[in-house]
Amino acid sequence: MSLLEMVKEAGIVGAGGAGFPTHVKLEAKAEYILLNGAECEPLLRVDQQLMELFPDEIIKGFEAARKLVGANKALIGIKGKHKKVVSILKERIEALQVGGFVEVKELEDAYPAGDEQILVYELTGRVVPEAGIPIQVGCVVINSETALNIYQASMNVPVTEKFITVAGDIPNRLTVKVPVGTPIIDVLKLSGLQSFDDYAVIDGGPMMGPIMSNLNGFVTKKTKGLIILKKQHYLIRRKTTSMEQARRVNKACEQCRMCTDMCPRYLLGHNLQPHKMMRVTNYALDAVEEQKSAYLCSQCNLCELFSCPIGLYPKSNNLYIKQKLMDKNIRFQSAQPAFNARKNREYRLVPSKRLIAKLGLYHFDQPAPMTEITLNPEIVYVKKSQHVGAPAIPVVSVGDHVSAGQLIGKIPENSLGAAIHASISGTVVETENDFIAIRRD
Repeated sequence: MSLLEMVKEAGIVGAGGAGFPTHVKLEAKAEYILLNGAECEPLLRVDQQLMELFPDEIIKGFEAARKLVGANKALIGIKGKHKKVVSILKERIEALQVGGFVEVKELEDAYPAGDEQILVYELTGRVVPEAGIPIQVGCVVINSETALNIYQASMNVPVTEKFITVAGDIPNRLTVKVPVGTPIIDVLKLSGLQSFDDYAVIDGGPMMGPIMSNLNGFVTKKTKGLIILKKQHYLIRRKTTSMEQARRVNKACEQCRMCTDMCPRYLLGHNLQPHKMMRVTNYALDAVEEQKSAYLCSQCNLCELFSCPIGLYPKSNNLYIKQKLMDKNIRFQSAQPAFNARKNREYRLVPSKRLIAKLGLYHFDQPAPMTEITLNPEIVYVKKSQHVGAPAIPVVSVGDHVSAGQLIGKIPENSLGAAIHASISGTVVETENDFIAIRRD
């Protein structure tokens, strides 16, 4: 079996974000393969620790991925502030004798350095076209946990566990490895809290992660961080603003254009200008072509949570316009073939420390060390759709006994998707709904 087939069989998807199936990415041919170790979201600590604890496995997985896509260069993007990790990676690259292909490139400690298109520019100097993807400029991007999973796949080990940072206004900040399908509440209780009545939980990073509507969910292959904050915290209040409330507040926009001047995609040379989108909405302007640029928003949230001097909601406005266009089946199509970053971009990067202070997270910006804790949930609920594409089709039935690592869901024929595997040994108790549930032996 080829490595590409092993990656597909292992059910590897992007370990954060949308969860795009990795085997599909690695079918492409590229000049560069990039490892996203920026982890620019405040408080998250997974990638930096994985690169420190498993450098050989990550480098080997990354180098194997480089060979699959035929890239001449494999560049590891990591913030220069992580001096110990940078040193370890450089030393192990030389020891593994892959220095001719794999290289560490240090990034500034700015947000959003981990945005895929920002990373491509920082590491290669190339600008991904509007509404485009990295392969259009000869790049494939994976993150450090995905590289680790590629190495594991080469050892015939599928994805059954997930590394997660638990952080915020809590007694115990930590990073742990748990079975996929573990109840979220079990992970949250590792924080030292037992009751969450006065708290809200952000699923992912504090900038882009949504507030969890309830705590009855389950860990997926994409779960990366759980940020726990009191409900009255500034960030929670901002994130729980409804679209209707945001639109009312947005009428105060005085077109200062700070949201545009600080927008990461605008600074890459894209024609995304959030202040113009605010104008269109507030004055009911029928400028369909101009509205289409709302599709270019990466939802990094910098405009809402940092740039706007009076606390308006430009990102929410972009989403509102985009949804209206989608409802009318109006899509964006760029006519410009190439883009150049704007000359003032380097002077408008947002330092992470400044962002953390603005978000009111300064006191919670503490280490979340990797901790050996064994979680043994009585039942795991492995979601059939925890990736981009079609849900997995169950290959097991209620009453079947399965072993940890066993295939329980396959990719539908001729579809984009990812396989899923049992994360514990036990008996299948549900297959009909969105999950395959397994009760521990």
